[in-house]
Amino acid sequence: MARLAIDKEFLRDFARLEKPVQDRVTEVFGKFEQDSQSGRNLEKIVNARDPRFRSIRITQFWRGVVLAPDSGDTYVLLKVLPHDDAYVWAQRRTASVNAATGRIEIRDVVAIDETIPALSDMAAYESHLLFEQVGDADLRRLGVDDQTLSFARVLTDPVQLDAARSFLPPTQWDVLFGLAAGLSPEEVWAELGAALVEGAVDAEDIDAAVKRSPDRIVLVDGPDELMAILRHPFASWRIYLHPVQRAVVETRYRGPARVTGGPGTGKTVVALHRAHHLAQYGHGKVLVTTFTSTLADSLRAGLKLLVASAEVAACIEVAHVDQVAHRAFREEHGVPTMLSAADEKAMWKQLVERLDLPFSESFLAEEWRQVVLGQRISTEETYLAASRVGRGRRLRAQQRQQVWSALQQFDTSLRDRNLWTHETVTAEAVSLLERGVDKPYRHVVVDEAQDLSPEAWRLLRAVVPDGDDDIFAAGDTHQRIYKNFVNLSEFGIRVAGRSTKLTINYRTTAEILAWSLGLLRGERIDDMNGGLDSIAGCRSELHGQPPELRGFHTREEEFRFVGAKIRQWLESGVQVGEIGVAVRSNWLSERVQEFLTSEQLPAHLLADGQPTDTEISVGTMHRMKGLEFRCLVVVGVGARYMPALNAVTPLGEDAQTHELDRQRERCLLFVACTRAREQLVVTWHESPSPFLSF
Repeated sequence: MARLAIDKEFLRDFARLEKPVQDRVTEVFGKFEQDSQSGRNLEKIVNARDPRFRSIRITQFWRGVVLAPDSGDTYVLLKVLPHDDAYVWAQRRTASVNAATGRIEIRDVVAIDETIPALSDMAAYESHLLFEQVGDADLRRLGVDDQTLSFARVLTDPVQLDAARSFLPPTQWDVLFGLAAGLSPEEVWAELGAALVEGAVDAEDIDAAVKRSPDRIVLVDGPDELMAILRHPFASWRIYLHPVQRAVVETRYRGPARVTGGPGTGKTVVALHRAHHLAQYGHGKVLVTTFTSTLADSLRAGLKLLVASAEVAACIEVAHVDQVAHRAFREEHGVPTMLSAADEKAMWKQLVERLDLPFSESFLAEEWRQVVLGQRISTEETYLAASRVGRGRRLRAQQRQQVWSALQQFDTSLRDRNLWTHETVTAEAVSLLERGVDKPYRHVVVDEAQDLSPEAWRLLRAVVPDGDDDIFAAGDTHQRIYKNFVNLSEFGIRVAGRSTKLTINYRTTAEILAWSLGLLRGERIDDMNGGLDSIAGCRSELHGQPPELRGFHTREEEFRFVGAKIRQWLESGVQVGEIGVAVRSNWLSERVQEFLTSEQLPAHLLADGQPTDTEISVGTMHRMKGLEFRCLVVVGVGARYMPALNAVTPLGEDAQTHELDRQRERCLLFVACTRAREQLVVTWHESPSPFLSF
């Protein structure tokens, strides 16, 4: 029986097709697999570059391009295009098998052949060639074939290579890029890692190559799975791994491990696959966790797409850290009486006023969280000697005594009233778990690791025994949006020598990524391991329009522009659920949502739930974490609102904390802007934010 596979890149194209065409594609290929002679529905393409390319009728106007095997039963859907465009596409391209990886490749043969003569003419006037220090044998060993080798031999500048990304076979382009960046052939070979196939590769066996290509090809088991994938094409696209990512997923680590990387580099995808891998081949229950319920819901949805086996799914539990802590607490003490955020703020304010302290309530609250709870301090003597690195404001001995008195009174008040905060529940849960012999989990996988608090890390260390593959953390400190600064080694989580950095962005265009990276230029950002982090080298495979920046005199003018821009996107074929609007504050998100609704543009507040397919998503920059949109507007990036005044410690009160707060606000804007896949618009009224002056 014929089996259908889908080129992963087609999932991007499918999401952009009009709904009637999507429905027809689903209908045609839903029936395709049920037909034991699917080849009879395929037509030869006149002058096709590859004789294995076939067309299939979608409508009178639209055609699909399918790769049909010479032998075997796997047919790959490559493209759906207007009739003439489909034929031109097939007449320019061919499929081949990479000699090093054994995986399928699609290349634009015509583009390569047409480019070589001009590059040869340019090379004749240059004194150096780009790859003159690399021998043919090394290039062939790395999977570079004859045509790409001829192309590589006339390159003189990395810019020429970058321009060829769209038509060279992707893995071969990666090889050349690594060599051009200064890596040795051995280092490039090591980076290919798990992608390499042992033994000789049959260059004619397309069917085997397709089955070896999970990074590019989605194999579909029946029409039901096809329907599920095509209902959520971008979600499905996001759960497939690049070979470099697969190596991280499948490695056995002798202890905790970590993956880092810039936005869109696939850290969450790696975390999901890591959880799946551990559930299949590990030695017990796997906890997948993060710092909010919204992100936990997103992880749960991703695992549903990824994990097909009910037996494997039963080995994985998804819960955010507060849920894990509260569960351990309730098993011993029952349901806690929680102190509300408003009441906590009032208690700190009363302490400041009653003790006539020269500190703000926010300073005391963070001192309690970051220093006392973060370091498990229980005595004045220990507090007076404690490290306060990262807290900014220096305290003399007398000031520390004043602060300790306030913190002790706050803690006593909680105990006397039998009130708990999420932090104290977590601290008690840690104590309970540390005393217990049996741990509830064997493996822990953490997403958005940079935003977990010290208490959360101590909890995760306590829920899993020390051992191989015990903790796997994915995160990027450039995307930290809360005040949590930790050194993992202080919690017994040592990742030195077991840390991998991802550099290829699969979500955001190069133009959006480059502009967004400018927001953080010059910032010194920690790496959660006692050093500084960097996302230098982070690059995108995609190209598109540069971000659009627009300033206005009034908020009304800014809102009208936003409404007009959204209408323009909708008229161009963008689906309403693919559009997002990010703002800095809750009140502004409500104003934007009210305006869009008044303009008959359906808008949904992310504060009320996850994004929908039928509404524009409007939310704060914090709520944008973990989401992505085809088109995004970041509204209100003016000097009065970004950075938010109430989020930044005054310079006169604490210069170091002031700078850390401003850095966090920059990171927040960076997170918001990198939620855009294809188009980003940034607006403000009156004066622009100082963060935009780069």
